[in-house]
Amino acid sequence: MPGTTTVYLATSRDRASGLGRIFRAMDLSIFSGTAVAIKANYNSADPFPASTHPDTLGVLVRAVQAAGATAVSLVERSGMGSTRRVLEERGVIRMAKELGFRVVVLDEAGRDGWAKVEEPGLHWEHGFWFSRDIQTADRVIQTCCCKTHRYGGHFTLSLKNSVGLVARKAPGDPHDYMQELHTSPHQRSMIAEINRFYPVELVVLDATEGFASGGPDRGRVVTPGVILAGADRVAMDCAGVALLRYFGSTPEVMQGRIADLEQIARAAELGVGISDPSRIRLEALDEASEGVADEIREQMESDGRTPSPASR
Repeated sequence: MPGTTTVYLATSRDRASGLGRIFRAMDLSIFSGTAVAIKANYNSADPFPASTHPDTLGVLVRAVQAAGATAVSLVERSGMGSTRRVLEERGVIRMAKELGFRVVVLDEAGRDGWAKVEEPGLHWEHGFWFSRDIQTADRVIQTCCCKTHRYGGHFTLSLKNSVGLVARKAPGDPHDYMQELHTSPHQRSMIAEINRFYPVELVVLDATEGFASGGPDRGRVVTPGVILAGADRVAMDCAGVALLRYFGSTPEVMQGRIADLEQIARAAELGVGISDPSRIRLEALDEASEGVADEIREQMESDGRTPSPASR
């Protein structure tokens, strides 16, 4: 339907099987003949669901390579520790050698690795520095986790995953952009604004498990048992928040309409994604995920005041 966006769902503990069903339903030919940059979730060295599961990353890289990508790069900055150490501990450096993809450690980027973003109307006082590797890639993919965020973000799905593409400090610039972000009353709008400056062709949300409180590194574990994928970051975050609500989450996540949550509302306002959640089409790819899709729809239509079935 015109004016709609699709979120695909597959239930599987075997990520290769679940992602295989999703990729067969989507058109990965857009990656043929292109240089692809991947932003995963390696904010810390803590295991899934704090960080991207190695199986998810491996299946994703292989699928893009099989689709004909000429080069694949993983671009990352960790917020909790040295990025290179985090990637080594999570096995990403070893996987890159085995599968033949490039790793860009943004902690180690020189001035030419960053592009300054400044535009009227942003909540960033001095703009921000954004990864040039992402800006110059032919195609960009995100793979994120399903979790809450106890440091002011409220939830960290695809929109907040973009924070790892912004410099804390750029060479020659003493301003601490992450301190500004995490101390600002406009933090969630600032998160959304990052997404205005780069396109994403595919988002994979591994919600086989998640954190319904706490986060981003540890929290109360829930098991939605589903993998979601789509091309619209706003739609993906709406679906992810709906899953967290179903299991009972923090007051900040549970209150009000999902479309009115600050990260989502600001991103929609900026044209990052769809502005009307009723135009999100949920396509279940197996019988079990049909029930999950129903739960997501119910939560997206709710005003947030009714307790979710799983939390009653």
